[in-house]
Amino acid sequence: MTQTLYEFWTAAAGPGPLEWIAVLTGFACVWLAARESLWNFPVALVSCALYIVVYYRAGLYSDSLLQIMFIVLSLYGWYEWLYGGRSKTELPVSRTRRWEWLATLAFVGAFTAGFGYYLSTRTDAALPHWDSFTTAGSLAAQFLLMRKRLENWWLWIVVDLIYVPILWYKQLYPTSVLYALYLGLAVYGYWEWHRSMRKEQAAQAQSGLSA
Repeated sequence: MTQTLYEFWTAAAGPGPLEWIAVLTGFACVWLAARESLWNFPVALVSCALYIVVYYRAGLYSDSLLQIMFIVLSLYGWYEWLYGGRSKTELPVSRTRRWEWLATLAFVGAFTAGFGYYLSTRTDAALPHWDSFTTAGSLAAQFLLMRKRLENWWLWIVVDLIYVPILWYKQLYPTSVLYALYLGLAVYGYWEWHRSMRKEQAAQAQSGLSA
């Protein structure tokens, strides 16, 4: 049956402001991360706490669990960005190491197969394997972001492309639109971080010539 405009907006509005607040803080978090602002971490803590409830209510249990992991990674990343560089200095943008790529692929594959099977056989989760894949991809991307690896934005682009139709299917319309906006932010973040990395490399080269 074709959904009426009234039904669409009723579903989009949801039972309360919870999802909309999560959407706004989520967008702010990613924009701040793209700008390399430390404020992305406290904002992320608020957004993730809200999305634990939003995803659980929608039956996306893996994504609800993911928010708890994001909270832990955000606390870790907050420290890393401040003191993860040389001599406890601010962490610069850098390329992803080969072992990190291998570990990322192995983790995403194993988590998708294992947790997807668990969700499909032991719960009433919606889209268990897709849910597990986006969860694993998000965790991998978030870990690389915490380490300020440039290529984290590549992973976010892939994950966001999958999230948009999944969230729309689950009638989480504001969040689906949010992930569509995340695509643009991921491209912007890659461009900003790439520029920052080249600027840092140029400064290091200049410092080496001056020494």
